[in-house]
Amino acid sequence: MAASLDTIFTALADPTRRTILSMLLEDDMAVTDVAEPFHVSLAAISKHLSVLADAGLISQEKRGRVKWCKLEPDTLREASVWMQSFGQFDQLDFDSFERFLVSEGVSPEEAEEAPE
Repeated sequence: MAASLDTIFTALADPTRRTILSMLLEDDMAVTDVAEPFHVSLAAISKHLSVLADAGLISQEKRGRVKWCKLEPDTLREASVWMQSFGQFDQLDFDSFERFLVSEGVSPEEAEEAPE
């Protein structure tokens, strides 16, 4: 069953998970290799990997005693197709928007927490 867009975008919302996906663009990786560049516990990385797997963005396979992670690009494609439907609008420059928020004294974290 395909993951919902909500699940996919929730998984993509975290910078650590986005970094992990970027790492997996290169090749499949063992969980311990994925965890190496991060300054968090292996358990924390395993939780991030579970979120990515639940969203269908990666798959995990045990080979011998080692668990391997593999990028699943089709799920990313689904999210990309949905986002492209908004292509008729001018391209958004989120870096400029973030700089604007900071110049107005609003941190990006505060902006995320603001009620709609």
